[in-house]
Amino acid sequence: MTPVQIFSLQFVLSLTVYAVIAAWYVVPRLNRLAVHDALIPLLLLQAFRHMGLVFLLPAFVGSTLPAEFAVPTAYGDLATGLLAIVAAIALRYRWPRAIALAWLVNVLGTADFLYGTYQGVRLQVPLGPAYYIPTVVNPAMWVAHFLMFAMLVRHWRRSANAPAATPIAGRPAGG
Repeated sequence: MTPVQIFSLQFVLSLTVYAVIAAWYVVPRLNRLAVHDALIPLLLLQAFRHMGLVFLLPAFVGSTLPAEFAVPTAYGDLATGLLAIVAAIALRYRWPRAIALAWLVNVLGTADFLYGTYQGVRLQVPLGPAYYIPTVVNPAMWVAHFLMFAMLVRHWRRSANAPAATPIAGRPAGG
């Protein structure tokens, strides 16, 4: 097998295992929670994206890692991780824009992964010991992103279909 085939197989197998764990154990438990509470553990997983800063350490990943890949990937991961912490806190304390923050984390994190994957393949990035990030860690993050998108879309659809507020004792709605 070629290195690309091995990498692809490891990624797909990790993704499959995380998807099974999510389907059998995580989703049934999260479905019992309000969307604000169900999103928090998935966001806290994304908070570990600060680990992507390792791509900026030549002593760890080697000096051949292209800056064109390393810099945006590392800082995209850091931004996603920091926003994930803020969004988890916002959801926990029911801040007014908490759901919007969860959307932002999910969109930013997904875009960062897509860009990093594109650049990694295009530049044939030599990851060195950081090889385990995209083959073990990232598949878990992809599953978490998928679950968050599913929850956020379901929440959005429910909110869009919710009946208008009914007036209280003869007062107009919103008044």
